[in-house]
Amino acid sequence: MIKNFFKYVEIMTKITSVFAFLITLAFLFYSGQPVNARLTAVFFLSMFLFDLTTTAINNYIDSRDYPEMLPLPRRPALIAIFVMFAVSAGLGLYLAWCTDAVVLITGILCFACGVCYTYGPVPISRLPLGEVFSGIFQGTLIPFLLFYMNAPKGTLLTLTFASDAVTLTVVPFELLTLLLLCVVPTCLTANIMLANNICDVEADVKAKRFTLPFFIGVKHALALFAGLYYIAYLAPCLMVVLGMLHPVCLLYLLTFPVIQKNISGFCKKQIKSETFITAVQNYIVLMSAYCFSVFLGGVVRNF
Repeated sequence: MIKNFFKYVEIMTKITSVFAFLITLAFLFYSGQPVNARLTAVFFLSMFLFDLTTTAINNYIDSRDYPEMLPLPRRPALIAIFVMFAVSAGLGLYLAWCTDAVVLITGILCFACGVCYTYGPVPISRLPLGEVFSGIFQGTLIPFLLFYMNAPKGTLLTLTFASDAVTLTVVPFELLTLLLLCVVPTCLTANIMLANNICDVEADVKAKRFTLPFFIGVKHALALFAGLYYIAYLAPCLMVVLGMLHPVCLLYLLTFPVIQKNISGFCKKQIKSETFITAVQNYIVLMSAYCFSVFLGGVVRNF
């Protein structure tokens, strides 16, 4: 039963949320920010459970047309969705209660996007927006929330409410630093979705799922696939130039030959069972190197 549950929630695909979490911890260490262990642990559990929930919703809905693909009986599968969602939402509300309205509002956006991704009259996954939403919500908002909860108040932004106005005060350089840090996980997460959609473009059209490669064509989708990786290399370089990261973080660039080889292999052949794995491999290689280089930069900078 546990094995089937893990298959149902596709446990092995949760690397995107886990690595987004890890790069934020590495950057908190680099910045010399203490980590609130309680809030961080609750956030991880809420984030991870909700990631499982969104995948379960997707598989449950898809199984209406293909019942044989569901590894659990339908009733337990549906109950699992409600339980995971309730626990994740409860933990999210606890985090908002411990922090402020910024966490509450951002959390609500994340939950709404996760549910609407595969559920509703026009799911996001059936539109040319899957790459954008998956990249931003997993690659940017996870780091934003984790960093915001652990950093001193006012480090990134401050949201205040008065009887006659709502005021948002932003610290531009600090917010830009975090956004640039998030470019790598955002681009890499989007590319996993893009590679999947490129491989499935013909099957998706038959299923009335019109994703980004359908609208821009496979040729341009492949160019975008390669371009997102190059952007993921440029962002840390820019951070070093601007003094946001220590030069030792450029060790991240040593991964380029491996990534370029995988890019070339995927551009030559887009077969789900053979070459889609290159996008996952690229994610693991790049994010592992990124986390390590930022952590190493923190060791050099702080010690």
